[in-house]
Amino acid sequence: MKNFLRFLGYLLGGFILLVLGLATWVNLSSFPKYEPKSIKVAIPVDSATLAQGRKIVETECVLCHLGEDGKLSGRLFSPSSGPFGEFWSRNITKHPEKGIGTYTDGELAYLLRTGIKRNGDWAGPYMTNPNLSDADLGAVIAYLRSDAPLVQPSESHPPAPKYSFLAKALIKLGVFAPKFYDIQPVATPPVSDKIAFGRYLATARYACFRCHSASFETNDDFTPENSKGYFGGGNPVEDAELKPTLSANLTMSKNHGLGNWTESQFHEAVRAGQRPDGHILSNAMPRFGLLSEEEISSIWAYLQTVPVLENNIVANAAK
Repeated sequence: MKNFLRFLGYLLGGFILLVLGLATWVNLSSFPKYEPKSIKVAIPVDSATLAQGRKIVETECVLCHLGEDGKLSGRLFSPSSGPFGEFWSRNITKHPEKGIGTYTDGELAYLLRTGIKRNGDWAGPYMTNPNLSDADLGAVIAYLRSDAPLVQPSESHPPAPKYSFLAKALIKLGVFAPKFYDIQPVATPPVSDKIAFGRYLATARYACFRCHSASFETNDDFTPENSKGYFGGGNPVEDAELKPTLSANLTMSKNHGLGNWTESQFHEAVRAGQRPDGHILSNAMPRFGLLSEEEISSIWAYLQTVPVLENNIVANAAK
């Protein structure tokens, strides 16, 4: 009996030492570094391309990067009370040191495709968009290089992330890590193919699925349809005051989604943030005033094809 208890003591002691060693490694070891690369990308500077870049940047990039100075200088993105710690979005103005002014076009394209910065750090999954077309990628970079007020050099230097222990562990154990792939040309689907074009808008250009699926952590940027709860909502998204609210179910559920909406009502919600019942949507849902009628109509057409999920967001929020 004494030998058995001694064995259990050694086993427990070894386990404790293992846990302490792992905790020390998580807290004190350096974050992984990755090889920064450059990929070829055409950067047209015609007015149509700049207008397209403006639409994407002012619809998407501003959501995370718009700072108090009115430029893409970064802001508090996730408060310290969040499960992964305190995060600030980065300065992506043309400032040579504090922004992206020293990036080459190819390095910037690689960052937007994979999330890998020119110093080898990983910016995280929010900066990964493998399905954005080459034309849209070039338009975004053209706009970031332009004379637009949003991207003029800013002296803002947001604080470094303050990762929680959980975030450090997930990153260092490789659970949160970039996915590398053979980067191939990506074409924008023809506008005439309304459903294919709508899918592209909802999964790449504007990436609606990221907020409107079950969780950022379970989203699949490479094959969005594999994301848990695809377009069924329920993802905690922070509003302007950094208070979490659950994203809406955008499937055609007649009980919990958009199944009883008309296309014109969907247009009104996307543009002005107003529901058919007159209620105003949470400010966590941006007002996409720059989207064309054609784009919104195509997204609506695509949503008709998404498998219906009976996810009751109101009931979930009350739990």
